[in-house]
Amino acid sequence: MFQISQDFAPPFKLIAPFFIIGSIFYLLSVLSLFGFHVDNFHHLDVKMLSFIHLFLLGFVMMIIFGAMAQLVPVVLEVGHFAVELFYAIWPLLGIGTLMMVFGFLYLPTLLPYGGSVVLIAMMIFVFEIFLTMRKVQKFNVVMSSIFISNTFLFFGIIFGLAMALSYAGTLDLDLDALLRSHVYLVIGGYVTITLMGLSTVLLPMFGLSHGFTKKLLNISISLMSSAVVLVVISSFYDMLFIKYTAYVLAIFSLLVYFYLVYQIYTTRARKENDIYVKSMMLAYSFMLMSLVFGLLYLITSQESFLLVFGWLLVFGFFGFAITGHIYKIVPFLVWFERFSPLVGKKKVPMLADMLPKQSSHAQMTFTAIGVVLITLALLFNNDLLINAGASFLVFGAIAFIRTVIYMINYKKGTIA
Repeated sequence: MFQISQDFAPPFKLIAPFFIIGSIFYLLSVLSLFGFHVDNFHHLDVKMLSFIHLFLLGFVMMIIFGAMAQLVPVVLEVGHFAVELFYAIWPLLGIGTLMMVFGFLYLPTLLPYGGSVVLIAMMIFVFEIFLTMRKVQKFNVVMSSIFISNTFLFFGIIFGLAMALSYAGTLDLDLDALLRSHVYLVIGGYVTITLMGLSTVLLPMFGLSHGFTKKLLNISISLMSSAVVLVVISSFYDMLFIKYTAYVLAIFSLLVYFYLVYQIYTTRARKENDIYVKSMMLAYSFMLMSLVFGLLYLITSQESFLLVFGWLLVFGFFGFAITGHIYKIVPFLVWFERFSPLVGKKKVPMLADMLPKQSSHAQMTFTAIGVVLITLALLFNNDLLINAGASFLVFGAIAFIRTVIYMINYKKGTIA
């Protein structure tokens, strides 16, 4: 089990906006799915581009940046280089995301400006993390994962800005080649490796797990990093062998990571299957399902399998991994700031008391049904199922916002 310290944690008021705004973008992203046809699930379709940027930038990145603001100094056991910079990141990222979405849908000339604002937000984040890591004297595997993932993010946003300039007509570049590199650098290199590293801190901490080996994390990160680098190389040289080697390495990386998670789960002392554990089970189930469809695509080259792979990985795995961790992280941060000083003086709530059970379970249930319905829609080319799935996802997103706001505003026990 990894040891962490709370001595360097920033104030919760710094982090709360990331979670609130991220949950709002989560709702906006699922609302944007209404009116989708299966044909819109194409990597250069403007509706798809607007949805994926709402979800990945507005929700996934916003939540991860907020969580990293808290967890990076805790894991590294050093203070932030300049924690005040995070007050600038969430408004820049939010404004830049909206500008890009509007640009995709209505005004392509706006894309370079929105991309530049997002670039500034992410550059601030990346350089702040790098400068914070300079204080660390000895790296472990989790610290290394943070460094690797942020390096990939740095290059990923450069590729993204180049794509925005090309999409707007400012530059004449190969969008397909840039897109492949951009997607792997950001989703494989940053989001996936970040989740790998931080989940091997949080899963054992919340489950009280011991006895698992960290070597599996090293192997998984090495495989994913190699896959990302090979995809970038194949984008420039269009070598089919390198590209497919990268895809296979990425799949093996996730399988190794899944086995590590299985070890953590089987060695946990806390056996209660609460909303967090159930969300994680759904997340990793969707991840395994996505890998099955990814392998089927490599074998058959059937487009629907690739669409299902991407949908299950991004909305199924990433979505549930993030919402599930929110149900542990936010109550803990609120409790630590508001109630820990009262321990021994007044009656304080338990962490479980700070999580509304009905809305959190509603979010999990509605979202799981929505993910499955859209999966079936992509497999059977059924537009009606997309709208049905989007309807369930909206109810799940509303329940998620309600849960986040409830946890952040929880004040019971502060008055004697």
